[in-house]
Amino acid sequence: MSWGTELWDQFDNLEKHTQWGIDILEKYIKFVKERTEIELSYAKQLRNLSKKYQPKKNSKEEEEYKYTSCKAFISTLNEMNDYAGQHEVISENMASQIIVDLARYVQELKQERKSNFHDGRKAQQHIETCWKQLESSKRRFERDCKEADRAQQYFEKMDADINVTKADVEKARQQAQIRHQMAEDSKADYSSILQKFNHEQHEYYHTHIPNIFQKIQEMEERRIVRIGESMKTYAEVDRQVIPIIGKCLDGIVKAAESIDQKNDSQLVIEAYKSGFEPPGDIEFEDYTQPMKRTVSDNSLSNSRGEGKPDLKFGGKSKGKLWPFIKKNKGATPEDFSNLPPEQRRKKLQQKVDELNKEIQKEMDQRDAITKMKDVYLKNPQMGDPASLDHKLAEVSQNIEKLRLETQKFEAWLAEVEGRLPARSEQARRQSGLYDSQNPPTVNNCAQDRESSPDGSYTEEQSQESEVKVLATDFDDEFDDEEPLAAIGTCKALYTFEGQNEGTISVVEGETLYVIEEDKGDGWTRIRRNEDEEGYVPTSYVEVCLDKNAKGAKTYI
Repeated sequence: MSWGTELWDQFDNLEKHTQWGIDILEKYIKFVKERTEIELSYAKQLRNLSKKYQPKKNSKEEEEYKYTSCKAFISTLNEMNDYAGQHEVISENMASQIIVDLARYVQELKQERKSNFHDGRKAQQHIETCWKQLESSKRRFERDCKEADRAQQYFEKMDADINVTKADVEKARQQAQIRHQMAEDSKADYSSILQKFNHEQHEYYHTHIPNIFQKIQEMEERRIVRIGESMKTYAEVDRQVIPIIGKCLDGIVKAAESIDQKNDSQLVIEAYKSGFEPPGDIEFEDYTQPMKRTVSDNSLSNSRGEGKPDLKFGGKSKGKLWPFIKKNKGATPEDFSNLPPEQRRKKLQQKVDELNKEIQKEMDQRDAITKMKDVYLKNPQMGDPASLDHKLAEVSQNIEKLRLETQKFEAWLAEVEGRLPARSEQARRQSGLYDSQNPPTVNNCAQDRESSPDGSYTEEQSQESEVKVLATDFDDEFDDEEPLAAIGTCKALYTFEGQNEGTISVVEGETLYVIEEDKGDGWTRIRRNEDEEGYVPTSYVEVCLDKNAKGAKTYI
């Protein structure tokens, strides 16, 4: 099977076919190039997607990623980033191993094709030239033969005519001989050119054209093989990254398997646990028996009308019904006293740890300055030791400030840890004893409160709506109610800025009246005068109770 023998007369069709083959190769190169662009674009989009869903540093969102499910999601994002890198590898390998290689080969192929068809056209032009020479000699031979025939006929005519002179006859005979000789020469020339043409034609169709077409055939077959090898490379480039992509997917599966729902549930408890105990049973209030009942801020008797529901708020002033209603006024107290006990303990512990890190950092800096000063003392040419004294004093002063700050927060932490229900059995026993010795009360507001996601106190929606609906009906009643009697006095140990509704600001050293002692929630209700009363953290005041006062607890 050879193009030289089978397609000896299809020069033009072979020229078109080989050009089509080059076009196909260039089309394949374009296809691979677009694939590399798609891979790069896909990798870029994957990276942007992974970056988009990464948690922002130093944000609340970053704190939420302590849960195992969120950690698994972070691992998935990281694996997707590596997954995107493999698509970049695919693009790079296809560009270097296929596009660049084939582009160079196409240029070589075009040059080879041009050379082969140039040789073919040259051989074609040569045989056409030989054919023209043959045709020219043939026509000349034919013409000379006709001229010789006419000269012979003219001689014979002149020779037969008796009126023609002998000289004219001789002249005609000589002319006929010349024509015959010219015809013979033309015949010999034609015969020679014909033999030469037949030889050239044989060489053309049996040697030159087969050789040229064979080269073109080999060139075309190499092109076909090359495009097949490129397709294999195309597949291998994808296949090479499959193991790494598989590892990325295995990493995602491993991250998914690491999710621990029990651990996440425990983290939710640690994040939102308030430290309060559930409210106890409400005792029955027997209105048929005349008795003196103490009206406290967590018990409201319905003495002025039947059918009116009991409200779960206490106190006289209408604007201070709930001491811990969430109201975003001002900054968070330094001791986190606006938080539930458990959350407050965690915040204080976190603050202590941060301060200890700051102290360690300052101490490391002090040690470094001290070493540098020693070097200056030993080698005065390197620097003046006295120049470091100011910096050393400044660092030492910072360390002392941080230590004092740490001691303050550690004191608050110790106080809170001593007040948590889990650590204060005595407080619970005293609270139970007080409940048994005093008239029945509605549950204190601190136990009815729940902690919002950001750690601040908020009221239940049902209580809020209850207060809104019923407050109007009961405003007049509570305006006329007698103020709570003082059960003791207290002295402010620290200054407290009461920024939440229901709290009251106190100044260090100030003496105030106690109208309700701590119910176990860490707050004491005090009064400055008839119009100013509210809650302060129990740890901020030193309480002195009058045991004979109405409403005071009795300890056994």
